[in-house]
Amino acid sequence: MAVPAARAGAAPINWAASLMFVLTSVVAITVVPWYGITHGYHAAAWVWFTLFLGANGMAITCGYHRLFAHCTYEAHPILKVAYLVFGAMALQNSALNWAAGHRVHHRFIDDPERDPYCARRGFWFSHIGWMLRSYPSGEPDFSVVRDLQRDPMVMWQHNHYLFAALSTNFGLPLLIGYLSGDVWGVFLLAGVLRLVVSHHFTFFINSLAHMWGSQPYTDDNTARDNPVVALLTYGEGYHNFHHMFAHDYRNGLRWWQWDPSKWFISSMRMFGLTRNLKRVPWFKIQRALLDNQFQRAERKLASSPGRAHMEHLRARIAEEYEAFSSTVAEWAHLRDQWLEDTKRAMVERWEHSSLQARLRELEYGLRLQYRRMRVLQAQLG
Repeated sequence: MAVPAARAGAAPINWAASLMFVLTSVVAITVVPWYGITHGYHAAAWVWFTLFLGANGMAITCGYHRLFAHCTYEAHPILKVAYLVFGAMALQNSALNWAAGHRVHHRFIDDPERDPYCARRGFWFSHIGWMLRSYPSGEPDFSVVRDLQRDPMVMWQHNHYLFAALSTNFGLPLLIGYLSGDVWGVFLLAGVLRLVVSHHFTFFINSLAHMWGSQPYTDDNTARDNPVVALLTYGEGYHNFHHMFAHDYRNGLRWWQWDPSKWFISSMRMFGLTRNLKRVPWFKIQRALLDNQFQRAERKLASSPGRAHMEHLRARIAEEYEAFSSTVAEWAHLRDQWLEDTKRAMVERWEHSSLQARLRELEYGLRLQYRRMRVLQAQLG
């Protein structure tokens, strides 16, 4: 439910953010095309527009989001410097501020009073409106980023953010434009247009990714999986998975799902620039998929009349749920047993143990059960 306009408009205007968004947008839709028609853009301007747009997007997704906000892996200082520099260029606040707001968003998702960009307050609010006014929910809570406050690199960027943002957004495009012989062309494309496009692509994660798409893992919140949004946001569109498993470095779980951020993080491991990549156990993912299926089936059965074929489906689903509960219980028992055996050093390595083989059997059983539940869901209508 959207918040009434009177209540939403009570907060004071954030003039710095509002002017920045208005001015850059006006220049992007007026001056940029005018200059292109009257003067034309050199190829170098388009090349640098593309390179900076990609660098800004990856700095936000791989750096601000998956590294700093969720600690899904560890990065070499060289890579962290790149994230902090191009993250400042993306003009979305310091990594410390960004991570603080995002961790609060995960903690209080969909709470209109505490979620900084709550989707239940409407598309405009979650997309950009939350930054145009100084809402109490948008005030940074640094108590949730104590770990980042101990990182000298993060704190340097935070304390010198204005310098970093201005030098990368003005100095860098102007310098490259001068060296390439097209000062204003590079500045307008790689500076202004790049910033506007980068902003709204990122903002789609807070708005569209909470309003449009599927919810295969959980429907307890508004987050959704959407391949179109993923295409625009370097893989962040698989948002339902992310909100269910926020500490996994991946968003696109399947190999065919578009997630260049995942591929970049994984490939950097080969060069020693990333390590300790966190992945949710496959069994837990299958368990979430099935649990969500059962909840939906229960809701459909509860709202359906007690016809004979519905009673048959109800019995089938009850059997499936009993099998599901038994599998989960056995998995938990085997997991506990493995932990105990590891502590006593009485078994071989995990990859070669008989327990691992049994767990793989259980995972395969859940996959088969998920397919059966899909068939039952189709019969429910």
